[in-house]
Amino acid sequence: MAFIERVYNLVEEIPQGTVATYGQLAFLLGAPNRSRLVGRALSHAPEERNLPCHRVVNCQGRTAPHWIEQRRLLEEEGVGFRDNGCVNLKKYCWKPL
Repeated sequence: MAFIERVYNLVEEIPQGTVATYGQLAFLLGAPNRSRLVGRALSHAPEERNLPCHRVVNCQGRTAPHWIEQRRLLEEEGVGFRDNGCVNLKKYCWKPL
């Protein structure tokens, strides 16, 4: 299976109310140095997949710079943010088994 398809399948597993980082997803896919490729794949995700891409943030908990709706979508799921605008990763980071 192609790496991009594996990214999409893994993003579908991120539970509501949690987030994952690009690097975390790359690591889980066995490619720890490919976090940018994860981001690129998500930026080109087909709309018909209806992926919860809003649940993916950078390693500091920052949302995508040009996606204003991302924070609102996360807050609607109960994800909390710190005063600096970053997701509180200690509390909301996805911990897959």
